[in-house]
Amino acid sequence: MSTLEKPLHIDIRVKLAEVKVAISVPALAFEGDLPASIFHLQLIENDIADWNAKAQVIAVFHTNAGHVTLNDKAYKDLVSDLMKRGVHFESCGATAKVHNWGNEDVLPGIKINTDAMARMAQLVQEGFVQISE
Repeated sequence: MSTLEKPLHIDIRVKLAEVKVAISVPALAFEGDLPASIFHLQLIENDIADWNAKAQVIAVFHTNAGHVTLNDKAYKDLVSDLMKRGVHFESCGATAKVHNWGNEDVLPGIKINTDAMARMAQLVQEGFVQISE
């Protein structure tokens, strides 16, 4: 595999003054060893920093991806880093109930919502753009 970077012309340059997104993550897909949802959150946070944009980014983890928010998992450092950069993480209360997870099982700073479906509907009604992973 070549280590030389090929030229890439960007035809549609995006620069936003404000970003208001809610990302629904029900399952994990991977970019190599990294969950694609984490990669995409890093990407949008990098864009927001480059644009110096006003931003609200909320990531709602639920169903088969709910475990990402747990205190004992491999994603702890990645999630904590994104939280420091301004991403608000939420865990689905319905998913937590099914798995018998309590508040002490979730990483500090992660909010528990009633359930992911109701929360995503609320965020869209509040003007957030929904991105589904």
